[in-house]
Amino acid sequence: MKLYIKPGACSLSPHIVLEESGLDYETETVDLKTKRTTSGEDFNQINAKGYVPALLLDSGALLTEGPAIVQYIADRVPAKKLAPANGTIERYQLQAWLNFIATELHKSCSPFFNPASGDDLKKSAGANLERRLAYVDEQLAGRSHLLGEDFSVADAYLYTVLSWMPFIKIDLSKWARISAFVQRVSARPAVQAVLKAERLG
Repeated sequence: MKLYIKPGACSLSPHIVLEESGLDYETETVDLKTKRTTSGEDFNQINAKGYVPALLLDSGALLTEGPAIVQYIADRVPAKKLAPANGTIERYQLQAWLNFIATELHKSCSPFFNPASGDDLKKSAGANLERRLAYVDEQLAGRSHLLGEDFSVADAYLYTVLSWMPFIKIDLSKWARISAFVQRVSARPAVQAVLKAERLG
């Protein structure tokens, strides 16, 4: 498998999950401005959406969108417990978290990375992020991870989005449970390995 990434972007989430999975994989960096990969390929010819992550399977099939990719990886290695079993209420709770992170957290960060965004849009997005982060902090009460004690693919995604907060001037220290969560996930060997590989730590 090959994961197309941009260091520090949302592709960090499936990169962490691949490392946690123990599966064989490689990564290739994409310059999202020029749409060229490290090997010189036109990324638009690989993924017509033009953004990362994209996972090229050994069969030649391409899988896009982070929440889909991380669940695919998790289902390849059920013994790792990176996602609850399909058909269980816990799996649907995982999917609810993945959707929440994608639409309420990840998407609310977009204006801060878009030079065309005005101050009003950034202010509105920032206020939404503050409300949603307070909710996440409440949900972490009495648990180490989003679904309980086991690390899941949702935690990898949440950790990725939380890593952007310093860049958009949101201080996570006001939420003690979130701060502790970031420390716990940061300490995982797979996360440390990925941060090193992407030159982020």
